[in-house]
Amino acid sequence: MTSFQKKTWIGLFIMALLTPLGVVLPKWFNAEDAWGEWGIDKIEKLLGYIPAGMKKVSEIWKAPIPDYNFGGESASMATRIASYIISGVIGILLISIAAYALSKFLVKREK
Repeated sequence: MTSFQKKTWIGLFIMALLTPLGVVLPKWFNAEDAWGEWGIDKIEKLLGYIPAGMKKVSEIWKAPIPDYNFGGESASMATRIASYIISGVIGILLISIAAYALSKFLVKREK
């Protein structure tokens, strides 16, 4: 592994460790959800209606880890923080595996 690759992995895992800021900061500042991370219920509250296209496709995808939280809505802050970190690491690993597999596929295809 090159020095650049090591630094990249370290940077990615530092970012994964920082992901709980998305849970902690809104709680500290009494803020609402992160901008743009709204479900159709919040969209309806903001706009007064649910756009037809959004309503049509809203049930197609269900997140494997809803709200990045293994403990549900009533989970403690420690559980939420751990869930965010684990979700970040899982995301990094899945994207890395997919990128590696894609690069191997494309390299073989060029030969």
